[in-house]
Amino acid sequence: MALPVGLAACAAPQTGPFTPVYEGIETRLLEGDLVQFDVTMRGARNNTDVADYAECAAAQYALIRGYGFARHLRTNVTQEDGTWRGDAVYTISAALPEGLRTIDAEVVALACAENGIPMV
Repeated sequence: MALPVGLAACAAPQTGPFTPVYEGIETRLLEGDLVQFDVTMRGARNNTDVADYAECAAAQYALIRGYGFARHLRTNVTQEDGTWRGDAVYTISAALPEGLRTIDAEVVALACAENGIPMV
């Protein structure tokens, strides 16, 4: 069942404490500055948790490559038998890219570390 990230409120909420299990990140350079991140986790509350995991991967990847910014293009989320998968695509750049969905890689990476979300 594929769910767009914008419909996070439609996903069934998790009951009990939030205890995510981050199962891995696969990174693929598609072309030039275009990068795909496939993430897998269990215990997500909704699509937003999966998208956050992918964003953390994108932020760290940008920093590793010597870039300071990323722009989110899309994230598709699926959930089956308690396993959540996200397929996200970002562009990375040295300068702040145009667009509304940009991230400062350093700021996002710090927030991910503070929240215990693993990165690349």
